[in-house]
Amino acid sequence: MQRPPLPSPELPPLLAGSARTVVTGGAGFIGSHLAAELLRRGHCVHVVDDLSTGALDNLGEIAGHPRFSFTVGSAADPATARAMCRDADMVFHLAGVVGVRRLADEPLDVMQRNLRCCEVTLDAAAAARVPVLLTSSSEVYGDGPVPFREGDPVRPGATEGLRGGYACAKAMAEWLAFGHAAQSGLAVVVARLFNTVGPRQSGDHGMVLPRFVRQAVANDAITVYGSGAQTRCFAHVGEVARALVDLAVAPGVRGSVVNVGSGAETTVRDLAHLVKAVAGSGSHVVHVPFDAVFPAGFVDPPRRLPSLERLRRAIGWVPAKPVAAIVAELVALERRGVLLPAERR
Repeated sequence: MQRPPLPSPELPPLLAGSARTVVTGGAGFIGSHLAAELLRRGHCVHVVDDLSTGALDNLGEIAGHPRFSFTVGSAADPATARAMCRDADMVFHLAGVVGVRRLADEPLDVMQRNLRCCEVTLDAAAAARVPVLLTSSSEVYGDGPVPFREGDPVRPGATEGLRGGYACAKAMAEWLAFGHAAQSGLAVVVARLFNTVGPRQSGDHGMVLPRFVRQAVANDAITVYGSGAQTRCFAHVGEVARALVDLAVAPGVRGSVVNVGSGAETTVRDLAHLVKAVAGSGSHVVHVPFDAVFPAGFVDPPRRLPSLERLRRAIGWVPAKPVAAIVAELVALERRGVLLPAERR
């Protein structure tokens, strides 16, 4: 049985009614949930996605909605970006290339595509004077002290480290956004997303939880990279989508960065054993040396813990679904064969 949609608070007046919202990357994992959340709140939603990492099947539940429309195209194309901003009231920019595995395999492509897509989208939004919520990444913090606070300097690491290049591309996108805000008056909010998990997330490209779930349900070895002592905070995608819409219209956050995620830390090792227990799996948890999976010098941050003070002040709540409940949901979906759209399994 499909879970009912998460309850959503009423929108402030800025986006009340049937606002025209654009979601770039809206056929992706988070973007498709965000599009559905916007439709639930009564908005008209236009998704722009080139389907390089997203999939039409992610939009299956909303494809026939009368307030939904879709363009197969890249937000990195200036003509496409200008067209999508022309009649929009708000742009949620999620388009980009994600995943540590993808970064390790195609670092130049990942960095160039992410930065170019953001640059073109911001130019088009500024020209049309359309507010933007830009999604960024916890990667920008690099090896900074935890908990990660939005006003802290970023520390992406040495230029010889590929992971730092991804962090710098994301940070540069933020600086471009604030440059537009200062120079052209663009209304912009930056949401730094932490580990977001839930239905439709692929285990490809290094996403840890769907990979663990798939391995456990198949009774394959659950492979933990490194010691597993590294910690992450996992937030459910439904709550993240709600938070992004709330943040876009929250008073007093324009021109600022806000962390979006959960504050509950879990070690990767404990996560593997939790998945095994919830799935009732006969799998063994196996540790694989990090350098056997990723290139030499590709580091894995030991902790990822956000400060959520700004988020709580801005929207009055923070994502809090327990990781055990998230795991139980994903295991049930995997057993039904619907954790991922069928065409991508």
